[in-house]
Amino acid sequence: QVQLVESGGGLVQAGDSLRLSCAASGRTSSYAMGWFRQAPGKEREFVAAISWRGGGTVYADSVKGRFTISKDNAKNTVYLQMNSLKPEDTAVYACAARPGATSRDQVRYDYWGQGTQVTVSS
Repeated sequence: QVQLVESGGGLVQAGDSLRLSCAASGRTSSYAMGWFRQAPGKEREFVAAISWRGGGTVYADSVKGRFTISKDNAKNTVYLQMNSLKPEDTAVYACAARPGATSRDQVRYDYWGQGTQVTVSS
């Protein structure tokens, strides 16, 4: 079984940066990790994903060039570096895990964290 716990969210102004962390416990070998977000009144959407070894990354067009996903397998932790934050980035950010390759489809992820709130003021 896998448990995921996010941290690093907060209230920032537009243009600021935040780094989210997702600490995983349990057996996650060969699992891909992803970040999703859900804004108020909107459906959850894909943000970024990374392969087990970290060599493969995928980003949503809305965050490409601003966000960077990375991981440290020794610490069993995945990160999401968010730069140039915009008010439209305001959402609850959750990390997820699935066996196999990266995916943009939330249905393919088996394990989820509770999420961390990111609020970006204008």
